[in-house]
Amino acid sequence: MKSSKRETKNTTIPEPTTIEEERILTSLRAGSWHEFHGQKSVKENLRIAIAAAKKRKEPIEHILLYGPPGLGKTTLAHLIGQEMGVNVRVTSGPAIERAGDLASILTNLEPHDILFIDEIHRLNKVVEETIYPAMEDFALDIVIGKGPSARTLRLDLPPFTVVGATTRVGLLSAPLRDRFGVVIRLSFYSWQELERIIEQAAKKLGVVLDARAQRELSKRSRGTPRIALRLLKRARDVAQVEGIGEVTPEILARSLSLLEIDAVGLDSSDRRLLVTIIDKFAGGPVGIETLAASLSEDIGTVEEVLEPYIMQIGFLKRTPRGRVVTIEGFKHLGKTIPKHLQEQLF
Repeated sequence: MKSSKRETKNTTIPEPTTIEEERILTSLRAGSWHEFHGQKSVKENLRIAIAAAKKRKEPIEHILLYGPPGLGKTTLAHLIGQEMGVNVRVTSGPAIERAGDLASILTNLEPHDILFIDEIHRLNKVVEETIYPAMEDFALDIVIGKGPSARTLRLDLPPFTVVGATTRVGLLSAPLRDRFGVVIRLSFYSWQELERIIEQAAKKLGVVLDARAQRELSKRSRGTPRIALRLLKRARDVAQVEGIGEVTPEILARSLSLLEIDAVGLDSSDRRLLVTIIDKFAGGPVGIETLAASLSEDIGTVEEVLEPYIMQIGFLKRTPRGRVVTIEGFKHLGKTIPKHLQEQLF
């Protein structure tokens, strides 16, 4: 009888079933460096840093990973821990509210463990000042008592590594940023790299994926693996409900239509941003605060979620006076380009 399991390097993954499918959905993250496609220079830099640390039998230097959301910062932190053979403790900037919370986490780390802090730019000032000596001297300064009788007690910590992740590296204070020995920027993925990620995920999900649909899906994923996997799941849903279970080009087109995603990967929110600048501000320039207010979005969402990809494909640009929709953006939306804007852009 044929086995219902597939052997992988690190674990045994059962074939997808109705009962187990949702559990498998949460395990699409790359489980090894071999499964982590793209970011070639990032992987090479980390490979050297890891090899050097292991050779010296020291914890790897503190690492700062930054870039747009969904590019694999959390996955890289887990892969670094796996390669170093240590535990990874996961938390986030907003979750560490007080210095005592940080102390509780740090005192429970084992030697060479990794503390992964997502959204590290959102650490409050008191916690940030507490983490300075911890990162630099592997020590924790605790104030005992109050007033004139207060005294400082220094606790020694086991050597450990902080891996910080942020989408807004500019919001990190200089003292915190300078304490990271390895600073790495993650870039958007090419559609070829996303194709490999989608193919790998489809196998884990047990999805039959047409090669043409796979390529088209990779081109509509905004250069972001997280979006590619989300779209793959939605296409699988449509295939199971309206098709025969296979994700064909027709099924993919139907699922993308339901999600209002166009030929270059823009969704309704992206198009709304461009249309707002065109219709309300004659194509720009418009300041970020005014734009965010017009969209009823916070500035962070506009800068971190909406703008990066639209700017990457050349539909939007930032100028000293504000945001401006480019001629390519007008053409994509089928809008008439104002004469004054043509003079500025040409």
